[in-house]
This record gives sequence, C-alpha cells and structure tokens, in this order.
Amino acid sequence: MKLGMNMLLWSTDVTGPEYLPVFEMLVDAGYEGVEIPIFDTSPGVVDAYERLGEKLQALGLERLGVGARGGDDSPISPDPAVRERGLQATNAALDICAALGAKTICGPLGAPLGTFSGTGPTDEEKQWSAESLRAAAEHAATRDVTIVVEYLNRFEMYLINCAADAAALVREVDHPNCKLMYDTFHAHIEEKDPVAALRECQDVLVHFHASENDRGTPGSGQVAWDETFAGLKEIGYDGWIVIEAFGGSLPDLAAATKIWRPMFESEEQLARDGAAFLRDRWSSVAA
Repeated sequence: MKLGMNMLLWSTDVTGPEYLPVFEMLVDAGYEGVEIPIFDTSPGVVDAYERLGEKLQALGLERLGVGARGGDDSPISPDPAVRERGLQATNAALDICAALGAKTICGPLGAPLGTFSGTGPTDEEKQWSAESLRAAAEHAATRDVTIVVEYLNRFEMYLINCAADAAALVREVDHPNCKLMYDTFHAHIEEKDPVAALRECQDVLVHFHASENDRGTPGSGQVAWDETFAGLKEIGYDGWIVIEAFGGSLPDLAAATKIWRPMFESEEQLARDGAAFLRDRWSSVAA
C-alpha cells in the first residue's frame, strides 16, 4: 500500500508557500503522497497548482486531487443548466489535476454534498448522475486522470450511501476513467459488514480513505481497522490508503464537517500517529 494524507486537515487551498513546512513534515512522517483540495476551479488558479505540483514532485510526494459538487452545480438537479454547470466544474477540476500532476480526483462528484430533496433518490436522478460522470470521464481520459466517486453517509448525501449503490452507479457509467473509493468514516455509519462491502465493490475499487469514526486520529476510535484491512487484502487491494481527518481551525470547513470540539492534539500529532498506526496494522493483518 501507499500512504497519503488529505490536506483538508489544513485548508481548502494549500497552494501557498506557508504550507511547504507541512509537506516537509509529511515526508518526514513517511507519507508518499498528498490529496490536494480542488474547490476553486476558476481559470486563474491553474498556474498556482502547476507550481505546487513542481514543488511536491521535488519533495518526492505524489499528488492526488479531491473535490466536490454542491447545490449550485449539482449533477442531479432537475435544471439542465445547473447540471451543465456541475459538469463544467468537474472538467475544470480535471484540467487542474493535469497541471498538478494528479492521476486521480476523488470526492462526491456525482451528486451534491449537503443538499437534500426530502426523499430518497429517484431513477431520473441516478440517470443524471451517470450521464454527468460519463461525460466527465470522457474529458478525464484526455487528461490521463481517473474520477473516483465517493459515497457519503445519509446525513451528507442521499444519492449513494453504501458501497453496493455506489458500485452500481459506477458500473452504469461504464467508463475506465470512472471508478470508486471506500471511506471508513461513511462505511462505519452505513455498512453492516466492511468485508462484505469491500467484496461488493472490488471490481471498481481504486482508492481508500482511512477516516476514524470521529474524524480524528486513525486508531483512536471505533473503526474496525483489522477487519477492514483484512477485507482489502482479501480482494487484492494494494493501492492508496489516504488519511482524511477534520479539525476546527477553519470555521467554514468545521461547519461543513460538523466539528464542534477538538478531536486530536494537533495536525502534526494526527499525521504522525495516524501514519504509524496504519502502517503497523497493515503489516500485521493477514488476508
């Protein structure tokens, strides 16, 4: 496996020079890659991401992207103009990935984060999502990037909440540049059996988020790490394991992730302890 860190622990924009010491610390802690937030997709930001990619390459850190769609650019809106806006935003994020040197972009890209209809997903919404992802995957192929769809728990999204439903959506898209990821935070809420869930999506699974049940340091909470890692090894997964955690230092992000109290001592403590824990459990667990 390869160990990565999601940079949303620090900011939604890590292109500035003030984050260089953070990246250097992550290298020292043994990380091989970083997941870079791509939320501002305006044309003027591309150069900043290209420069960041060059700096990270010099540090020996591989780059991955993470993004999200919201209510104003929802791929499942009944308004075709809103759906088109979502597709264009995802395509712009793919262009940024190419400049950054990222081969994947993950996140809730097939449905909006934090937007609800009051009912469950309709067949039409599933169709709109698949159509948007398929069109984006066509663009992703021209950028040598893979879209990695993330399912979220029922309190954050309503279109896809479990591995089975997310895998069905990705299979419907049926494009080599659209795959699936698994996140232990969402799975802890939604899946009855992590091993069974991983088996269900193994044909389309290419990415993994290690996220504790309270969004804090991996190993400090309730996630069934040994069972989950055994399930990953059973299906032959040996790709990225990326820590995703959230704190309260950024008010907007804390509000979005509902972090109201401290979940860890410091970002560096979480990064170092989380890396040590995950490497230890991965090496200790048999398939």
